[in-house]
Amino acid sequence: MERCYINGIGSVGIQALTFNLFNDSPVAINTYNQASHPSYKEIIPAGMLRRMASGVKMGIFAANQAIQEAKIDNLDAIITGTGLGCLQDSEKFLASMLANEEEYLTPTSFIQSTHNTVAAQIALHFQCRAYNFTYVNGANSFESALFDGLQQIEVLEASNVLIGGVEETSSSFDALFQLAGNYKADMTSIDFKQPNSAGACRSEGANFFVLSAKQLPSSYAQLVDVHYFNKPRISAQVEIEEFLNRNQLTSSDIDIVFLGYNADVTQQHYFDIYANLFPRTTLAYYQHISGSFDTASAYGLKVAVEILKNQIVPSYLMYNNIKPIQLKTILLINQSQGLDHSFVLIKSC
Repeated sequence: MERCYINGIGSVGIQALTFNLFNDSPVAINTYNQASHPSYKEIIPAGMLRRMASGVKMGIFAANQAIQEAKIDNLDAIITGTGLGCLQDSEKFLASMLANEEEYLTPTSFIQSTHNTVAAQIALHFQCRAYNFTYVNGANSFESALFDGLQQIEVLEASNVLIGGVEETSSSFDALFQLAGNYKADMTSIDFKQPNSAGACRSEGANFFVLSAKQLPSSYAQLVDVHYFNKPRISAQVEIEEFLNRNQLTSSDIDIVFLGYNADVTQQHYFDIYANLFPRTTLAYYQHISGSFDTASAYGLKVAVEILKNQIVPSYLMYNNIKPIQLKTILLINQSQGLDHSFVLIKSC
């Protein structure tokens, strides 16, 4: 069975494109956050750019970053995950339907609103006719894509696979999510360590990775295992123990546990359950610099692999006061409202 390495990463999110995890101070999180968009015109023709929703633009840009960094010419697969797809085109189509009383509608926005639009546009951009798949699985959408990519490398002997997670904001839909309590109301207090208000901090972003069977001197990390499930069969502890056992590890072998803490008081205890299983381990978090969206865990993976490659943990990512003795093994844990749990295990090369 082939090993799987992360050889390239690309990201567009609320932090500036030039943001350096180790040298710069991150921008402060708000209740509602939009991406800091780079200049897309260098890689996307102007005529196409005008018709693209932000999720597609972010996806192509981040994918291009990852591919350029991995220094590859051919992809054996493009696999994306998205919880909500291209909301802006959905919003545009529905608004047009109402304004025109369901008559004289052009299908463009409807066609571009489908969840697989980002993966399709990336394939068109890079002229890639290989396996192309999009997973829509709530907060496990990215992990579903990542697991597929891992299988492509380990079992099906693919050489290079592009994996990504993409979400975009939408004023109309986001207002509904806010009313439902999924995201914080405007001007609500934000505290990631001792949250006192319901809802997460809405955001958007695109994060892409090139998985390869070949290790390079520039490789970020080894992707060891991915596990995701809707809810624990018995308990969170049993799920963690079984996951670690199948990788010949114990909790003491984990150097950092990255948790998807999201400043939502109604979800805090779910993360605390996992945190309590690692009482002597460094705990870290990332949504205070990325915001929350269905595939925010992809940004968490980006941060984690950068830490393994550079062997430094910035203090603002530390959730507790335990400093790691070494930086070899990181476990990322996420969940959403008590459902869609996931574990991602990575190791230094």
